[in-house]
Amino acid sequence: MPDKLTLYTNPMSRGRIVRWMLEEVGAPYETIILDYGAPMKSEDYLAVNPMGKVPALKHGDNIITETPAIIAYLADAFPEAELGPKDNERADYHRWMFFAAGPIEAALAVHALGVEVPEDKRGMVGYGSKEQMLDVLAAAVSRNDYITGDRFTAADVYVGSEIGFGLQFGTMDARPEFTDYYGRLQSRDALQRALVIDNDLMAKK
Repeated sequence: MPDKLTLYTNPMSRGRIVRWMLEEVGAPYETIILDYGAPMKSEDYLAVNPMGKVPALKHGDNIITETPAIIAYLADAFPEAELGPKDNERADYHRWMFFAAGPIEAALAVHALGVEVPEDKRGMVGYGSKEQMLDVLAAAVSRNDYITGDRFTAADVYVGSEIGFGLQFGTMDARPEFTDYYGRLQSRDALQRALVIDNDLMAKK
C-alpha cells in the first residue's frame, strides 16, 4: 500500500497552496483541519510541526513543513505527475521557487507591517525594495508562458500562488504581467478543485 498522505491545514492559510499541489499530483490524501490558537499549539500537533503553524504534510513516516519545501517534495515524490524540472528547466525552477520563498515573502510581509526600510539599509533585507522585487518578478513571469518556459511545473504552483494572493489582497499591483500569468494558471482543473474545497471549508466556518 502506498504511504498515506495527510495534509494539516486551515482554509485561511498557505495550506491552500499545498492543496493545489496535491490536486495536481493526483494522489489520494487525508485532510486534517486545525483552527488557529490552541489546536495548532497542542502537544499532538507540535509533534508534527514544532512551530505550531500550518501547513504541514505527513507522507508515511516523513513530515515536511514550510510550503515551498512541501511543494518541491511532492514534485520529487510523485515524478509521474511530471511537475518537477527537466534538466533545462532546473536553474529557473530553483531560482524562482526560492525567489518566491525569500524576496517575495519578505518584501510583502515587511510592507504589510508598515515598515519602511531606509534606502541605505536595503542591502540588509535581501530584496532591496518592494518595487525592485516586483519589477524583477514581472520580468520573470512575462518571458514565457510559465516560470521555467513553456511547461507548467511545481514552481508555478508556488510562484503563481504568491501572485494570486498578492492580486487578491492588493499587496501586489495588478500589473498586466501578473494578471496575464495568473490568468493562465486559473484555468487549471487542479486549482479549481482546490479552490472549491477550501472555499467550501471557509463557508462552513
